[in-house]
Amino acid sequence: MSEAVELEVRGVVVGLFRENCWIVGSRRRGEACVIDPGDEPEEILALARDMGVRITRVVASHAHLDHILAARAIVEATDAPFLLHQDDLFIADGLPASARMLLGQDVPPAPKPDAFPTDGQDLEIAGVTVRVIHTPGHTPGSVSLYLPHEAGKVTVAEAVKKITVKNEAGEEIEIGDLLKQSLSREAPEEDSNADDSARNELPDEAASIVKPAPQLFSGDTLFAGSIGRTDLWGGSMHQIMQSLRTKLMHLPDDTVVFPGHGPVTTIGHERHLNPFLQPG
Repeated sequence: MSEAVELEVRGVVVGLFRENCWIVGSRRRGEACVIDPGDEPEEILALARDMGVRITRVVASHAHLDHILAARAIVEATDAPFLLHQDDLFIADGLPASARMLLGQDVPPAPKPDAFPTDGQDLEIAGVTVRVIHTPGHTPGSVSLYLPHEAGKVTVAEAVKKITVKNEAGEEIEIGDLLKQSLSREAPEEDSNADDSARNELPDEAASIVKPAPQLFSGDTLFAGSIGRTDLWGGSMHQIMQSLRTKLMHLPDDTVVFPGHGPVTTIGHERHLNPFLQPG
């Protein structure tokens, strides 16, 4: 079995804003990337230990506090480099002030980025090439991460299994059934004995399965049935609609979307049913 097929995606919901932090890793390589460590670093680190991986990269889809509040703690615990688009540096620099205003807390500054991902750049995550897509609008430096390859085992929440989405033929199908179709095309590995005791980890009633569908980590640009808000500092409705229509909506319909908040969806589902993406 190829190494790409063994890539695993796990999620944990963190913080007051119930943000989805995703860990993408390979148990065989023992490496993983954390996407959007929004809070509760101990929960994120515990999930990585449960996955049997070492965090070797921390990526923020954008610099709002609910996506980077735990970044410094994760970086200090792992020595992993921190990646953030350069256009969001001014937002990251305002983290302490934002935390005082919104949370009533004093927090240390965000870590200084070790690298600035750019549009079209390929990043290596646990042996898999991930494409950076600059998707400004929610913030000037918002990025999405796209995995066009067979991405492997995915832990899917029970709530996600019951979501009805559109497949490539435009037919209604539950997302759990979409993933099961992929299972019929690829032989699954034996389930790992994942510990479901983590307080906030997304439940894995759907189990870890092998699936070749492309995957997108959309941050707060695209949600199930909605899009990111644009009324905060640096936001732009024109830019986010351009990002959605000229970039994300050109991805395959079966691309599974892991957003920064809320349930998993697919590009096809949002193309057909998201009210912000309909013509007229």
